[in-house]
Amino acid sequence: MTQTPQTISPLRQRMIDDMRSRKFAPKTQTLNIRAMNRLAGYLGRLPDSATVEDLRRCQLYLVDHGASPITLNATIAGLKFFFEVTPDRAGR
Repeated sequence: MTQTPQTISPLRQRMIDDMRSRKFAPKTQTLNIRAMNRLAGYLGRLPDSATVEDLRRCQLYLVDHGASPITLNATIAGLKFFFEVTPDRAGR
């Protein structure tokens, strides 16, 4: 089976670069990307378009659907990193 390289969006690449420049552990990087995937899945659109209310509703959605405290904390930490450190949203 031949694998094709997966295209990474500029937004995701910028977040990865921000984490790498801060020497985040690979597992931390994976958890932060997973947090963004959770938010994007909840919203049904790119995570950089999220409002404060979207973030609050997503957190409540995770709670209502049985997310563990560890998952909630990791998700919140990943989202916080993204919205505080990757502010220009990949040059948009």
